[in-house]
Amino acid sequence: MAEQNLFEMVKRHLCSCSTDLVLSENVEAVLKMPRREIHVSIPVRMDDGKIRAFQGFRVQYNDALGPTKGGIRFHPEETIDTIRGLASLMTWKCSLHNLPLGGAKGGIVCNPKELSTTELERLSRSYVQVMFPYLGPDRDIPAPDVYTTPAIMAWMMDEYSKIAGKTTFGSFTGKPVGLGGSEGRLDATARGGWYVVREAARDMGMNLSGARVAIQGFGNVGSFAALLGQEVFGVRVVAVSDSRGGIYNPDGLPVRDLMVHKSGMESVQKFPGATNITNEELLELPVDILIPAALENVINRSNVQKIRASLVAEFANGPVDNEADKSLFERGIQVLPDFLTNGGGVIVSYFEMVQNFNMDQWDEQKVHRKLEKKMIDAYRAVYTLALQNNAPLRQAAYSIAVARVVDAMKMRGWV
Repeated sequence: MAEQNLFEMVKRHLCSCSTDLVLSENVEAVLKMPRREIHVSIPVRMDDGKIRAFQGFRVQYNDALGPTKGGIRFHPEETIDTIRGLASLMTWKCSLHNLPLGGAKGGIVCNPKELSTTELERLSRSYVQVMFPYLGPDRDIPAPDVYTTPAIMAWMMDEYSKIAGKTTFGSFTGKPVGLGGSEGRLDATARGGWYVVREAARDMGMNLSGARVAIQGFGNVGSFAALLGQEVFGVRVVAVSDSRGGIYNPDGLPVRDLMVHKSGMESVQKFPGATNITNEELLELPVDILIPAALENVINRSNVQKIRASLVAEFANGPVDNEADKSLFERGIQVLPDFLTNGGGVIVSYFEMVQNFNMDQWDEQKVHRKLEKKMIDAYRAVYTLALQNNAPLRQAAYSIAVARVVDAMKMRGWV
């Protein structure tokens, strides 16, 4: 079965809310295309002295609400369509969470695992050199994403500052705390997601204490989702997986021990006391909460009827395709949409920008309090509208987010 293109998925979701908003054809046409795309070739001198050219992208989807914001991915299979889809999602994510920002996303086609630290630094700095005219605190502010780290953001911020001729902390977010980064940024996506899950569980009458949770993906988001879920929200993490496979123990997994195991073995599999399973088997386990925290389209028409969770919380971008989304709603399985649930990362990135602009540094408790309020406010608005219209949460979320962008476009005189 061919996977649905993420950008096409997002455009179809836009169509689903156009009736609610009575969008004109002209407005729809503007919303379905990126405002700006930059394609670049990035020459880098490798450690062996040879020059290698890497392909890079930046898509600035819509800036009606403010400067664009979005991560940079380093991945060997990166495509412009994926970047377009993610930039579009960032637009609606920033809008839904009431941030004065538009949406963007960037990427470089590379395999960072095959690059030395010095090659990775040269690649990161070269990306900033070719993208400099399009970036900046009042234009477009990148952040970490797949296979990019606080260290990479520090190199990029430093390169931007060299070209600008002044230290510009606010040019990138997700930096180390010692270089203008924010406390609470590392686990922000997972923590924000759990705030939404907690609210949804209350509305469903589900007790989180001891609730069975399966998490697909054990990278930054997935591992923090497991750790926070167990230690802060009191759930029982019964299954996790990574790119090599998963593990299952119906009695629960000791997450901290598992993180140590993963760092040594480079996989969660073969963990003592757990049964090895596949990623596909994890999705079909009889659990209360299923958290896809890895790839797009993992829940689709081929497996949707086998999903047995009561609640699916999208910590990843686009893990449920359009057909599966409709099927889950019809079966009464609640789906917490990605750009609502995983908004914690961009929210704390926005907080980082505010701190940079004010030359300030907030403590972690303040970041958590402000993040919690943002996540709850967004969830309540979405849940209320979905209840009123007897619609999926995703449709309600798009309706709210798109309406705010359209209003901004109208006030600017664009449409």
